[in-house]
Amino acid sequence: MAAGLAGRHFVEGGSMSVLIKGGRIVTAADDYVGDVFVEGERISLIGESLEMEADRVIEASGKYLLPGCVDPHTHLDMPFGGTTTIDDVESGQTSAAFGGTTCHVDFVIQPQGQTFAAALDEWKAKADGKQVIDMGYHMAVTDLREGGTLEELASLPDQGVTSYKLFMAYKGALMVDDETLFRTMEVAAETGALVMVHAENGDAIDVLVKKALAEGHTEPHWHALTRPPETEGEATNRAIQLARVAGAPLYVVHVSCAESVEPIALAREKGWDVWGETCTQYFFVDYTFLERPNFEGAKFVYTPPPRDKANQDVLWNAVRTDVLSAVSTDHCAFLWDGQKSLGRDDFSKIPNGGPGLENRLHMLHEFGVRQGRITLNRMVELLATNPAKLFGLYPRKGTIAVGSDADLVVFDPNRTHTISASTHHSKVDYNLYEGTEVTGTPEVVLLRGNVLVEGDRLVAEPGTGQFVQRARFGEQLAPTRAAATA
Repeated sequence: MAAGLAGRHFVEGGSMSVLIKGGRIVTAADDYVGDVFVEGERISLIGESLEMEADRVIEASGKYLLPGCVDPHTHLDMPFGGTTTIDDVESGQTSAAFGGTTCHVDFVIQPQGQTFAAALDEWKAKADGKQVIDMGYHMAVTDLREGGTLEELASLPDQGVTSYKLFMAYKGALMVDDETLFRTMEVAAETGALVMVHAENGDAIDVLVKKALAEGHTEPHWHALTRPPETEGEATNRAIQLARVAGAPLYVVHVSCAESVEPIALAREKGWDVWGETCTQYFFVDYTFLERPNFEGAKFVYTPPPRDKANQDVLWNAVRTDVLSAVSTDHCAFLWDGQKSLGRDDFSKIPNGGPGLENRLHMLHEFGVRQGRITLNRMVELLATNPAKLFGLYPRKGTIAVGSDADLVVFDPNRTHTISASTHHSKVDYNLYEGTEVTGTPEVVLLRGNVLVEGDRLVAEPGTGQFVQRARFGEQLAPTRAAATA
């Protein structure tokens, strides 16, 4: 591969040139030692023993050179449950950068009664001047009656917003009925958008929550007991069948249990256009964490909830066999002291969400690769390449190839790192993986050839990141900055 690429290059002026020497280049498909030359924010040349004039030379011998990770599922500066996530775009993206993530796709939540255009403008304003890494948006559809119209929804892919998210849970807040779900799927089928679903049966859960509270059950672990895995499995299957009728591609977010994995596996076996993701936390946090005393269980109140530990092996097998195709974080961070505590006397009032944007690569490398559950190539596929392909960012993002954006992570596989809230870069006051020691951590992180992170320092200023207009589902995003706006 390296020899075959030598001599091919792409040059565009105006940016610092960088030569990265002797790294072990790992993509979804390849694994070899080589040099990478960056010019004009893109990868210009890949080869062996390159002798190029460069403004900056980075020695990567003994290190992995990975494509920047892509997180397809985050919630920054998002109102929810009477409060707002503690991480704004700047702090959330800083956390991402230190964790080797150089691009993410965040959710615009359409407020009831508001147009999609107004919602998108609001979310872009939140990011203005604060962006550390590149980002795109999904549109969460909540109202097709008093707010956005089907015609307006159909126009979003022309603006580079090429995925629609629907909540089948959170009754009375974000949840949509099956008519809205199905109509959105029909629009997606016509416009080349990907439908994303939060798959839980919100009606059944609402009944279970009210019953638990009436019986005096208020503790955090009741969050899980009122959202049994069957409610996730039922909704996953319902979404798959409706998407099949509508002819729309479907992506099931944050899959947590066997009951949801099984219908996805069946659909993929049949060759249907169905994909699924899980999140880092579901490999490591189980139901017992919710039972921790003194309200500490509230730290682990996110949705779907932590499941019985037996599901962890199910999920590892699913990502290994491509039943599930991506690992996201669903980063949705609330302070334990001051925000989660809104539900101290009522589990249903605990803001749902957990942090994790900084530690996805750490945890998947340590417990996936180093412990033999997945290969290095599969790790890159789950964290970078597949998210880029599914969400219209590939091959500009998600790989190391001539012409692609120079989003690169020099990863030291031998350096140890202890994960802790005392050292992470999120504003949240706890970490789901507190005290976990991992071997392997990003050393240098580049975004389009600009050094973002070097060791323990954030080098880049907010404003380095850009909004990326994504390609329609199944299409490729040409590696050109013309597709991006500041």
